[in-house]
Amino acid sequence: MKIARVIVDVPSSQTNRLFDYKIPEHLEDVVQMGMRVIVPFGPRKIMGFVLDITSETNVDKLKNIQDVMDLTPVLTPELVEVGKWIAETTLCFYVSAFQAMLPQVLKAKYDKELWLLAEPEELTPTLDQLFAGRGVIPYEELKEHNLSYSAIQKAIQEGLLEVHYNVNSKETKKKETFITPGATMEQLEEMYVDIPSQAKKQKGIIAYFLEEELEEVRQKELLETLGTTRASLKPLLDKGLLQEVHKEVYRDPYQDREYEATTPFELTEEQSTAIKPIHHSISTKQHESFLLHGVTGSGKTEVYLQSIQHVLDNGREAIVLVPEIALTPQMVERFKGRFGSRVAVLHSALSAGEKYDEWRKVQRKEVQVVVGARSAIFAPFENIGIIIIDEEHESSYKQEDYPRYHARDVAIKRGEYHQCPIVLGSATPTLESFARAKKQVYTLLSLHKRMNEATMPEVERVDMREELHAGNRSMFSRSLHDKMQERLQRGEQTVLFLNRRGYSTFVMCRDCGHVMECPHCDIALTYHRKNERLKCHYCSYEEGMPDKCPSCESESIRFFGTGTQKVEESLQQMLPEARIIRMDVDTTRRKGAHERLLTKFGNKEADILLGTQMIAKGLDFPNVTLVGVLAADSLLHLPDFRSSEKTFQLLTQVSGRAGRHKLPGEVVVQSYTPEHYSIDLASQYDYESFFQKEMKMRKMFQYPPYYFLTLLTVSHPNHLYTMDVTQKMSQFLREQLSERSVILGPTPSPLTRIKDRYRYQVMIKYRNEPTLIKVMNRLFQLYEDDVQNKDLQVTIDFQPYQMM
Repeated sequence: MKIARVIVDVPSSQTNRLFDYKIPEHLEDVVQMGMRVIVPFGPRKIMGFVLDITSETNVDKLKNIQDVMDLTPVLTPELVEVGKWIAETTLCFYVSAFQAMLPQVLKAKYDKELWLLAEPEELTPTLDQLFAGRGVIPYEELKEHNLSYSAIQKAIQEGLLEVHYNVNSKETKKKETFITPGATMEQLEEMYVDIPSQAKKQKGIIAYFLEEELEEVRQKELLETLGTTRASLKPLLDKGLLQEVHKEVYRDPYQDREYEATTPFELTEEQSTAIKPIHHSISTKQHESFLLHGVTGSGKTEVYLQSIQHVLDNGREAIVLVPEIALTPQMVERFKGRFGSRVAVLHSALSAGEKYDEWRKVQRKEVQVVVGARSAIFAPFENIGIIIIDEEHESSYKQEDYPRYHARDVAIKRGEYHQCPIVLGSATPTLESFARAKKQVYTLLSLHKRMNEATMPEVERVDMREELHAGNRSMFSRSLHDKMQERLQRGEQTVLFLNRRGYSTFVMCRDCGHVMECPHCDIALTYHRKNERLKCHYCSYEEGMPDKCPSCESESIRFFGTGTQKVEESLQQMLPEARIIRMDVDTTRRKGAHERLLTKFGNKEADILLGTQMIAKGLDFPNVTLVGVLAADSLLHLPDFRSSEKTFQLLTQVSGRAGRHKLPGEVVVQSYTPEHYSIDLASQYDYESFFQKEMKMRKMFQYPPYYFLTLLTVSHPNHLYTMDVTQKMSQFLREQLSERSVILGPTPSPLTRIKDRYRYQVMIKYRNEPTLIKVMNRLFQLYEDDVQNKDLQVTIDFQPYQMM
């Protein structure tokens, strides 16, 4: 008797374990590890993942598996192990970890179909009978024919058939209708003569097939070429002279583009030195983690590309992660240009259908390289030769909701399994990574020079306090204004960076000091000029801009601070002849907008690119010679121990956008605290000194990398209840954890209320706490009833990046 051990799709702690099900005879050769199956669970039928197949069980009465959802496993044995590991180390449910690895489409409701890929004569008599001359049949018919699933599975492995998912949402497969001859060419010629001469259109269609000797043609193309309609085609289809075939076409988001093939560049001396140990690790199949620390524009991408080439030459596969915002068409072009159709791209701007198609190319081994954002780390490759994480300091590599994994940890875990190198690249690595490199946990590789000997741009720091004293009340210093004017005259381009979106930060009454706040969250509303609305960026609440103060009825209610919209307006007044492109969340909402704006800027259809964080990375425009940073210290004053590090990283990244080619670049950094060490050292590109200085601060205040952190956040609509529960939890932790661990709190979270829920937190700082995961698990169990019945939410984050 064969028994499947299944994780069911019910995320709760009672069901977070394996359940045994009997595999019925007709499925015995079909069910494999990593497949999804339908199982009876209580009164209902639900989906589950098969994690193991065994012949022993200690359950007396076993229920049968009802059906399989896949005939090819959606998870490889390695991903099953990785999923278990994520569940155990981040305290999420097993099923949540597995779901996170699959494309969205596989979680929707769908019907399945069997598609015939071969000629009918290649099929066994039973299969031929099943299809009975059709190209596609509903999957349900299998059950009526009592055909064994294993025969179908064998045909799938041989490439004769294929299972297709038809999602009952917009993300169905993209199909196109093709027209093929329904008879031989000789028969068509005979028929052609028999068609009456008044049926000109029909004659034309047959003639088209005869002249071109076509095997098949897209219906759309056929009708367009001959300037005819479906009405003239129908009689020919009815007579069987022509046939319709529905074929799936991959939704390739990049199909309309021809990518120019590129060849590897001659490596500089520094690059050759850096790539040698990576190549050695690939050739000897040894797992090693490398930190590639290279200044902006030093040619890290070329090192990646040539390492991947080496992996492909050895017949293995590569995963490249880039931050979501750096997944620009420029980045895709570099990989497609070098490896052509061997690349699949996975990122959030694709529709769910496009993502699914790209994922299937990986699953079917049609590609060898995946380039994508965080979740691409789960690409179902089975022979990985290298994993690269570009801009490894980006906080977007950490998933902020369940399961709270960090892509870097998953990469290292997969690298150990496949015995391959992991390359983490950045101009400004996180302190944790650089400290590991200093301790030789990672191997440090350095690139100190820019490609083609370009110099790093000169950085000028401007103290905005002095500008105010000199009577300049605008948001542009005199120096930045003059330099922008110069660029306009010379026909060069400028990039302006501001760390906020919207029109201004908040609306306040100048008489009584009342600030317009969101009624559901403890945060000031942001003013958006376009439709004169105040919006909350946390819960999407919005209201109109008031004429007078709701508190004291004074009319002197105004907005304060600066947002991208406001900067754009002042720019237009100051430099009326300048053409400006604004890039922020509001202007890039629509699909493809991001790319359209950047292409426009690249074609020199604008003089100034003004934007938020999304323009700080990966952009490479030869004509940009000036970068202006408007509020360099806006990040410094956040309640986050990483704020100086984030400021240093951002300033270095932004400065790296200038002078990347022949023209020299300049950077102007405007700030109210230009003497702060992170701003000072970023303007000198001195990472090493910044690292030393910041590490002293971290040691003094007991923060990572010297200590580990765990953040426990509790939320509930009732304020007192939230406080009370958090108090009890912190007491429990003080009793259970060792005395060396520091437990801070409970304190209200910096944003105490979001969406009408109150939030409190407890921070644990520790150096060594072997029982931490056990204790946290116990804590979860103690409050499980409250979570299920009293609307309590408890989140535990073992690597918090969001302190708010």
